[in-house]
Amino acid sequence: MKVLIVEDDKTKRITLSADLSDAGYQVSAVENAHKAFDLLEQEFIDVVIADLRLPGMDGLELLNMIKSEVSPSTEVIIITGYGSIPLAVESMRKGALDFVAKPFDNRHILPLLKKIEEKQAPEDTCREVRPVKEYPELERAIVGRSPQVRRLRRLVATCADSGSNVLLSGETGTGKDLVASVIHRLSKRSSQPFVKVSCAVFSEQTIENELFGYEKGAFPGADQPKGGRLDLAEHGTLYLDDVENVPPKVQVKLLRVIEEGVFERVGSSTTVSCDVRIIASTKVDLAERIAEGSFREELYYRLKVCETKIPPLRERLEDIPLLAAYLLERISKGKQVELPDSIVSRLQRYSWPGNVRELAYILERAYITGQGVLSADQFDFSDFKKHPSRFPTDMKSIIEQTEKELLSAALKKAQGNKNHAARDLGMKPSTFRDKLSKYGLV
Repeated sequence: MKVLIVEDDKTKRITLSADLSDAGYQVSAVENAHKAFDLLEQEFIDVVIADLRLPGMDGLELLNMIKSEVSPSTEVIIITGYGSIPLAVESMRKGALDFVAKPFDNRHILPLLKKIEEKQAPEDTCREVRPVKEYPELERAIVGRSPQVRRLRRLVATCADSGSNVLLSGETGTGKDLVASVIHRLSKRSSQPFVKVSCAVFSEQTIENELFGYEKGAFPGADQPKGGRLDLAEHGTLYLDDVENVPPKVQVKLLRVIEEGVFERVGSSTTVSCDVRIIASTKVDLAERIAEGSFREELYYRLKVCETKIPPLRERLEDIPLLAAYLLERISKGKQVELPDSIVSRLQRYSWPGNVRELAYILERAYITGQGVLSADQFDFSDFKKHPSRFPTDMKSIIEQTEKELLSAALKKAQGNKNHAARDLGMKPSTFRDKLSKYGLV
């Protein structure tokens, strides 16, 4: 079992490391939380023993970061010379296994480690976490080198190895769909179906029919029985995008699927067994929805067994050079596209309210209108700051806006000659004129 000691007192750090090593544990020791993070991002640690008083970031902050972002399945023991009941309660509330007050005999730690070993039985697959380095595809799928992205990859690896349900949270455009598919591909269910349900696009009755299926005669127009998305996802993963839009009635049925592995089709009283793993995503604070009464607290806690927060692009601007190069390679279908430093600099000065999706849209628009050549004047964000709603977030709007700009650029290049512009775009002149009329460009 791997143990990490985080202690700024050099003498205590050395003696505790030696005693735990003599007891047969693989021990690493560092003097502050930042070094602890670096190590946790490189390999899985079973137990962190952290002093409460640390330089820079204290033990409670470290505990919170480990449990919420870096490695939720790692156990944490807090040690301190400032022992008090309030601090003990606070550390336990944040997920610490135990709280040990200094001075203490190093041997007093051994029963706690033994307790953890017994808890981490071989059959407990949730604890058998493979290091990120065993998932080279993670770096290809989740692009970036920032601490936020390294932490995200660590969490994705943990979620992939766990058979538990997953809750992904993050703003629109951060890549929740991508992360959900990566977790499935790296999981033990990867050879089975991955079925996505966009909860925001269905009415209450429709989403119930879509998820659970229905029997003949269940409602007007139900001429034949039909299976639902749960049937399609059997033995695989059901991905509920925008889960906050699931109506309360359907939430009750989903909760039963999670707790008992059964459901009834609409219009039937026959119980159907199912075996699915659920990944859900949300762009809102579900705790607020619970307070409002629109989301069931029991379902929330059943979904967030493995919770992963996806950072917005504005919090990881250092990833933009890599991310932009990756997106351009996809947009250009592998063709070489020069990305000047002046453009990268502009991209890193923008706040990206639409996140990675907006970055992809901006790059694709520039690539198409510039016919494969990028110039700095294509990345003037001043108008976007004045009109933040200008960025389209749905696929239809993105396609239409890009098409409009492409038509306009072709017409300008052909100096107003519609036939020449249509030929340059590989369109029939009649189709070209129809589209000009559609977008008001005539």
